Amino acid sequence: MKTIFNISIRNKAVTRLTPAGFICILFSVLCIFASCNLQIDPISDQSELNLSTTDTADTRIKYKDRAAMEAVYKNLYTLMRDRQEHWYLDYLLFGEARTDNAYAGTTGAEVVPVETNALDASNPDIARDWDRYLEDIAKANVVITNIDSVPDPAFSQAERAQWKAEAKIFRALMLFDLAHWFGNIPLNLKEAPDITSDNIEEVYPLYFPKPVTQEEAYAQVIKDLEEALEYAPALSPIDKTVLSKTVAEALLAKIHAERGEWDKVENYCNLVLADGISLEPDYRSLFGYNAETGDATLRNSRESILEMQYFTGSGSWVTWMYGRDLANWDESFTWAKWITPSRDLINAFNQEGDTVRMNQTIVYYECSWANYYPSDHYPFMYKCRSAYNSIIKLRGADIILLKAEALAHNGDLPGAADCVNQIRQRVGLKDLEASKTSSEDAMLNAILNERRLELALEGQRLFDLIRFGKLLEVMNTINLRDEGRIPQARPFVEDHRLMPIPQTALDKNANLIQNPGY
Repeated sequence: MKTIFNISIRNKAVTRLTPAGFICILFSVLCIFASCNLQIDPISDQSELNLSTTDTADTRIKYKDRAAMEAVYKNLYTLMRDRQEHWYLDYLLFGEARTDNAYAGTTGAEVVPVETNALDASNPDIARDWDRYLEDIAKANVVITNIDSVPDPAFSQAERAQWKAEAKIFRALMLFDLAHWFGNIPLNLKEAPDITSDNIEEVYPLYFPKPVTQEEAYAQVIKDLEEALEYAPALSPIDKTVLSKTVAEALLAKIHAERGEWDKVENYCNLVLADGISLEPDYRSLFGYNAETGDATLRNSRESILEMQYFTGSGSWVTWMYGRDLANWDESFTWAKWITPSRDLINAFNQEGDTVRMNQTIVYYECSWANYYPSDHYPFMYKCRSAYNSIIKLRGADIILLKAEALAHNGDLPGAADCVNQIRQRVGLKDLEASKTSSEDAMLNAILNERRLELALEGQRLFDLIRFGKLLEVMNTINLRDEGRIPQARPFVEDHRLMPIPQTALDKNANLIQNPGY
């Protein structure tokens, strides 16, 4: 029978057991050692995350006042800012190198299969992302579960409601990504307490729940976001790091697009724009670095909906995964970088005559490797160019183009064209030709191309290809168009819209089932 559970006693591994075997042995251990007050601490992705509690004898101590809850609430923002591997580094790797926009960049065994469509359940980056997303969801659960019961009369109901709304937006953001990547996922919306002999049958499923479908996960995302709308803080024009009402509206637009609910997409896009989000006049300022000040050119732009900001003394490390850190020219530039822009993407920019966006997306340096291009003129991803640039997770151009997509599906082709032309005019391109706006199919193709150029190397391309029904068409012909790309290990099929469930997760939770195609 498959083993799924690790138990540790005082942090020493004992054995690997089936659920039934674990329950029998745990009851025996508890009975034998009850008088010794032995702490049983099951190892799982979520059980280590109960930062809100400590155990003393038989008393479970919860948050006693506002200050204690505030520390856990603020920790969500710290996580979002500082743990960039899953929601940014790998998000871009899987969202761009699995498409025609980028090559993997390095020869590492964890990244090459992303480019060649050879991913399997053993990939360590997939396992890392799975664990991190579940950890983030669990930490949001701690706030959501406990905040209303904090016995502090000075902790106002208005503030409780706002923090809870922000935690729900955080949970929705992470849950959306997790379900987007993996489809059927375990979903736990409660804080999982320590397992005891009295509660094991009730608590065990919280650690190893049965999976829900992608649609069920999406429904929970929508529920969290809709509940957050009433109490989330309004968008602040001077602080775009906040999980605001506008962030919830933007995420609702994006998730309803995945479900093909175009009236709702249009509605939420309009709400985002009504909150004051608009295009920044100069595209170059969005990702710019000011060498004189040693800082980002612009933060909290009128286009930014949600961004993570980094300053001197606490800069972002992730920039050196993509190219040069312009704040420290030689930092970590001795090895090949991830997410190398593809020839096919460069050709797409050139065919459109789109020099503004190409020059803000791709930069050339001389380097010591030649994995995909000559080392003396090697292209690099350029949208994360210093340790002090903001990382923009949600921005207005994405929402405007989602609105165009909704309008096209709803038959308003002139309205869709107007949205796309706003985006093009900012970078000096002519309005769409009549041949590209004369039918729904032509308009949607123009929108997909515009999204490619506008949002290149921001992690959107894979989801766009899937949503537009173009993944197989584009990726199964890519080696015919791009001679620099490593040959595909296998053709893309519909099952490859999702990634494999990591083997580590399957080993721990017998309720999980591997996605088809892996």
